[in-house]
Amino acid sequence: MESDPNYYSVKLAKILSLDDFERAARRHLPKPVFAYVSGAVEDSLSVRDNRAAFEEIGFVPRVLVDVSGASSECELFGERYAAPFGVAPMGISALSAYRGDLVQARAAKAANIPMIMSATSLIRMEDVCTACPGTWFQAYLPAPPKIPALVDRVAAAGFKTLVITVDVPVLSNRENNIRAGFSTPLRPSLRLAWQGITHPRWTFGTFLRTLVAHGVPHFENSFAERGAPIVARNVDRDFTARDQFSWKLLEGVRRQWPGRIVLKGLVSAADARMARSAGVEGVIVSNHGGRQLDGTVSPIRVLPEVIEAAGDLTVMMDSGVRRGTDVLKALALGAKFVFVGRPFNYAASVGGEAGVARAIDLLAGEVRRNMALLGITRLSELSPAFLRRL
Repeated sequence: MESDPNYYSVKLAKILSLDDFERAARRHLPKPVFAYVSGAVEDSLSVRDNRAAFEEIGFVPRVLVDVSGASSECELFGERYAAPFGVAPMGISALSAYRGDLVQARAAKAANIPMIMSATSLIRMEDVCTACPGTWFQAYLPAPPKIPALVDRVAAAGFKTLVITVDVPVLSNRENNIRAGFSTPLRPSLRLAWQGITHPRWTFGTFLRTLVAHGVPHFENSFAERGAPIVARNVDRDFTARDQFSWKLLEGVRRQWPGRIVLKGLVSAADARMARSAGVEGVIVSNHGGRQLDGTVSPIRVLPEVIEAAGDLTVMMDSGVRRGTDVLKALALGAKFVFVGRPFNYAASVGGEAGVARAIDLLAGEVRRNMALLGITRLSELSPAFLRRL
């Protein structure tokens, strides 16, 4: 049984990399659910380039350096974290893993790294923030009249960092999800029923367990009020009217929000300059993991120019990170921090909180090991001098 800790210890010991979690999740999850997590848009150009861009960068290591006291700790917004990466926001995580947002947040808290909760989550933001103070909240801001109430709710829940995703003015063309049988609203079908029958561990351990304990999942955090159930015909209303959000409307959010604001989803140096003028504290350079505009440049390709334009803003990045070497390449190019998405979702689906903890340990171990092999003892020593374009 999945709830047996001994099952997880044996199973997770065979997982040796983040990519191993993806392969395990492909077997564990019904095809439509796996397609939602793994899928990109249209021809998958951006998601492929996210990996290719990292592979085009090589290291120039130093040798004969005493690395016995190497540490991967880093500081971000005045907080000291155990590693220079965190958990990126991923929607509908509780569909791929039982209480998925909570298990990711708990594992991140235990490992002393940050986790960003997604607006399109199926668990109330208040529950996650109460269980794991220090979690960040990511919002897709709705139609302008609904923004103030949502911002007030996020603040009242106890979040200190508001991450506003800015690359989703309209819904992207995720035709691959449709081909795989995934849709919102989630529509019962013979095809979906067969997937449930052929994936019993997910059906009993996640789907039915959620229904029994918590009822039909709702989109809980798109507005100040509870959103629609995942099977409702009008569920699309939770994902519309984002096309009105603008720099001018951001000014109002900045005046209202008492904490830290981070913009996620920009790849343009010009937008980084706009973000600096808007009074936000940080940006996450991101192409949404290749899930929005297909062909959008990989963040690692534009990272240096965005950092130069951002001035004193804290610049972070996500999209395509799978190895400790990827983390170090991003930091060497000037990023202050890196976020990782899909692998932690896969880890939660395969192993719950223990799976996410295993994924964090694997990536953190790679960072520490590769720091030593690179010839550094502190992340602050990284610079472009350690890199070459291949």
